Amino acid sequence: MSKALSDPGFNPYAALSNPKGYIEAGTDKNRDGEHMMGTSIMAVEFDGGVVMGADSRTSAGQYVANRASDKISSVHERIYCCRSGSAADTQAISDMVRYYLALHGVELGKRPLVKSAATMFRQICYNNKDNLMAGIICAGWDEKEGGQVYSIPLGGTLVRQPFAIGGSGSVFIYGLCDATYKKNMTKDECVEFVSKALAHAMSRDGSSGGIIRLCIIDKDGVERRFIDHKDLPFTQTTNLA
Repeated sequence: MSKALSDPGFNPYAALSNPKGYIEAGTDKNRDGEHMMGTSIMAVEFDGGVVMGADSRTSAGQYVANRASDKISSVHERIYCCRSGSAADTQAISDMVRYYLALHGVELGKRPLVKSAATMFRQICYNNKDNLMAGIICAGWDEKEGGQVYSIPLGGTLVRQPFAIGGSGSVFIYGLCDATYKKNMTKDECVEFVSKALAHAMSRDGSSGGIIRLCIIDKDGVERRFIDHKDLPFTQTTNLA
């Protein structure tokens, strides 16, 4: 593995005097500040694969910089990650993992394990936790373990979970997810579970919004879907006369 990944002192922002460049609210600097993904992301395992989902709003302070961004990034054929936090940080991390995972796959002569990808995310995020603002959900399918979901929140902890949620919108839906999650759900039930939870988060969290992007991964490959904002299963006005 690269020295950059294993060196605890590695700092990708060492050359920058102000790596984060936080935005001053109420000024014209909103568009020049760091793009943050005040986000709602989640993933859930089902028998034979995983379903991943995310909203599509990227903001810079009070300014919505992108209303249709894709926060679900591929790092290998059947391994993807959901990104929350700093858009720049998480894009850089996912690019690094994609590079090293490709090399690892060549060394193995076969597809790498999902756990290997999650461990790479953990190593980068933990070794650089003072300089990064990145919350990652790594999920995918491999021949050894099937569908798997790993959560790497701020700080670099690595935990495998049957389902994981993250981003600013996640605080609004912990109760909903705990109440509606069931073991051994089918693929269609997981799609409904993720779609409903994300729609609720987007309706309550001002930093989440746009459309819902879904990614379904199993032994047969990867399927991408999206739910338009007009077709969300829940909005704030759903139950209002």
